[in-house]
Amino acid sequence: MRSCGPVLRVWAGPFPNFLLFTPEAFETVLSSKKLIDKGTEYGFLHPWLGTGLLTSTGSKWSTRRKMLTPAFHFKILEDFFHVFNEQSQVLIRKLGAISTTEKDGFDIYPFISRCTLDIICETAMGCKIEAQTHIDSEYLQAVLSMCRILNVRTSQPLMRSDILFKLSSHGAQQRRNLKILHGFTDGVIQKKKLERKQLNLINKEPTSVVNNSEKDDFVPTKKRLAFLDLLIEASKDGELLSDSDIREEVDTFMFEGHDTSTAAISWSLHLIGSHPPVMELVNKELERVFGNSNRSVTMNDLNELKYLECCIKEALRLFPSVPITARNLREDTVIHDYILPANTTVLLVTYFLHRDPKYYPDPELFQPERFFEENSRGRHPYVYVPFSAGPRNCIGQKFAMMEQKVILANIFRNFHLQAKDKRDEIVLLNEVVLRPRDGIRVHLTPRLKESL
Repeated sequence: MRSCGPVLRVWAGPFPNFLLFTPEAFETVLSSKKLIDKGTEYGFLHPWLGTGLLTSTGSKWSTRRKMLTPAFHFKILEDFFHVFNEQSQVLIRKLGAISTTEKDGFDIYPFISRCTLDIICETAMGCKIEAQTHIDSEYLQAVLSMCRILNVRTSQPLMRSDILFKLSSHGAQQRRNLKILHGFTDGVIQKKKLERKQLNLINKEPTSVVNNSEKDDFVPTKKRLAFLDLLIEASKDGELLSDSDIREEVDTFMFEGHDTSTAAISWSLHLIGSHPPVMELVNKELERVFGNSNRSVTMNDLNELKYLECCIKEALRLFPSVPITARNLREDTVIHDYILPANTTVLLVTYFLHRDPKYYPDPELFQPERFFEENSRGRHPYVYVPFSAGPRNCIGQKFAMMEQKVILANIFRNFHLQAKDKRDEIVLLNEVVLRPRDGIRVHLTPRLKESL
């Protein structure tokens, strides 16, 4: 594709799209405060997510972004560590049980998916759905079904028509899914608001989140708060956010915080498990930090897990969770001396950007040392964007990296892992996120540990 030039035009019927895959092109689009409109395909998410942070634009997006950024302050993220560790331990028990019965290996992807869903439910909504212990979870099945339907709408021309889609079996399935998804979120919101009123009556004052500086440092003053609690507090009893506004943002974070993390963790497991020398270095780092203990992972531990972080970053280079991002151009835009006309779509192909041999020699090789500080220095800032970049970068990227490090650290502390599939045998699917068609097969051997 690179031999075609830095800008490639393709046609979707009568409509031109422009494929971009150079850091210079990415910088032009992603750094702009004007080119923030998502592609038309994001409209397929509106029935589920409304116009929340992911799909909105203009003043609504700007206002919501400013309002929600404090919810991801490190002080609040640190409060989520007990959830990361708790759900990781449930995952470890599930993996331990299946590793004794599936001697030839098994698909670990659904186990990771249920774990990340439990984590995002508890941190975003403050409720437990126990997807790991109730694998037939109606909510989980509805989420997975919606992702499949979104892929159908983007890949099948006839299904891009709202009329034809509504008349199809996919449209009927989406309506069933939305009843489950919206019903669940609405129920949790009302329950939270009722609990809040009861608590206020008991305390005779609100349990508040204080915005005490221009830096938007929301600090919980009385209790650990989920993302939903922060939204309810910020809503000012409906003056700033209605219940439907709150649902938009909660559903958005349920969507963005589940499947993307599942894919990232699963690809990391596959790549580390395919490279024994890398696995050995990961194990040595974990032994240095944790010894032979069973203690929980802490925020300070994450700062010490530098090689594991490099492994995650390299996995995200090779398999970015969102391999393609679409933006609509509001105005004529010059990229690589080409004038791309207003009202057309640019497709930012992160998958190819991350394989630029100028910055990543032998780009198909898995080499975590690419992200050692001395090797990253001087690299173009827009040649690595797994969480996007610029004004519309991923608001939850710190949360995602923390979650991934905790889950991976706990898995590798408890098991020796071996990937069962060769990378070139894995079929990739771009179903909203970049996922393996047939899962990630691994073989696990429990590590002998002392009880403390």
